[in-house]
Amino acid sequence: MLPLDAEHTLRPVRIGDGAALARAYTANRAHLAPWEPTRSAVFFTAEWQEQHARQCVEDAAAGRSIRFVIESDDGEIRGRVNLNNVVRGAFWSADLGYWVDTARQHRGLASRAVEKVAGYAKDELRLHRLQAATLLHNVGSQRVLAHNGFERIGMAPKYLKIAGEWQDHLLFQRLLEEPLSPPREHP
Repeated sequence: MLPLDAEHTLRPVRIGDGAALARAYTANRAHLAPWEPTRSAVFFTAEWQEQHARQCVEDAAAGRSIRFVIESDDGEIRGRVNLNNVVRGAFWSADLGYWVDTARQHRGLASRAVEKVAGYAKDELRLHRLQAATLLHNVGSQRVLAHNGFERIGMAPKYLKIAGEWQDHLLFQRLLEEPLSPPREHP
């Protein structure tokens, strides 16, 4: 477990997280809807989330991904940070994704969590690069990435199906061996 602040820690998803994940996603359903794929009602159940937690543990053991939860001191899940699509070979890269509970935004929690996961990707996974994508109008997420040394590398038309529509995304990367340059604001 990695401390984020006095109230929150970051840890990998584990078997048994299903009920807490279901509560977190249910509490943030409206908040996350504009930023995520369309979710069916079954996604919000403890059973579905427990199956997902088991898959997360299997994927981590196989080196395909590592998915973290932001846990508050009361044991509830308050967000996620994921390293998906871990690729080795000549690439040594992963895709980064994250969200924070709507009631805990604007406290720097996402920035600190992304910082910890980037450090983990560099030091534990020995990755060379992280990539992230945001919707064009997701300025808050773009600030989190800029704060953590990610640079904008392009725009991908109709990149992901979010909220039921294929939507354009801005692409960002961070080369993990490079020293962090001062954060830049991205439009």
